[in-house]
Amino acid sequence: MNKMPFGIRIHREGYSTLRKLAVGLAAVCGLSYLVLPRRALAYVVGASALIFGFFTQFFRNPVRITPNIAEAIIAPADGTIVAIEPTIETEYFHDERLKISIYMSALNVHVNRVPVTGKVVYDRYHPGEYLVAFHPKASELNERNTVVLENSHGQEVLVRQIAGLLARRIRYFLQPEQQVQAGSELGFIKFGSRCDVFLPLDAQVKVYLDQRVTGGETILAELADKQ
Repeated sequence: MNKMPFGIRIHREGYSTLRKLAVGLAAVCGLSYLVLPRRALAYVVGASALIFGFFTQFFRNPVRITPNIAEAIIAPADGTIVAIEPTIETEYFHDERLKISIYMSALNVHVNRVPVTGKVVYDRYHPGEYLVAFHPKASELNERNTVVLENSHGQEVLVRQIAGLLARRIRYFLQPEQQVQAGSELGFIKFGSRCDVFLPLDAQVKVYLDQRVTGGETILAELADKQ
């Protein structure tokens, strides 16, 4: 894992973007040095530093400590809870499930994490539109990726990565039948997006609307004990 100055860990999805951005901004500053007055050059350099700083924080990948609770459903993303509601899930379950939606702004960490320890039993990518991520229809119409995880008791949890207005690239890192650990990397979405989690209706919700959650650490809900 590469580190930038001040110890910021950068996700591998950001390497290429940051290299190209650094070259482009260096070229702009170099050209400005040749043609602009020194006072104007200072503004160009300052603006370039701010732009690079924004993209650096977007691709940061901080260490997270995931709670070791068997029934816990861990937040798959940083962001704000924008929906907690029963809804019909039409892609995989085809029945009513409890949906918890997390909206990620451009300032949030955009690494997506596995919410529950278990096995990948389903995954599918869907091209689509680019509505704002908090739009009610974004879950059905936007570019998205769906993964279903099954825990050791046979309970299934669906996570849907949803692209937003600016997000045009969803990355997904898991493989079919792969065994995964809660808190490990699931994927990455570039620039403003959303994650939906679909749970059994008897799951006990541990969060509330407008709450800010931390991916890999915050407990969204707890599944009913099936032992």
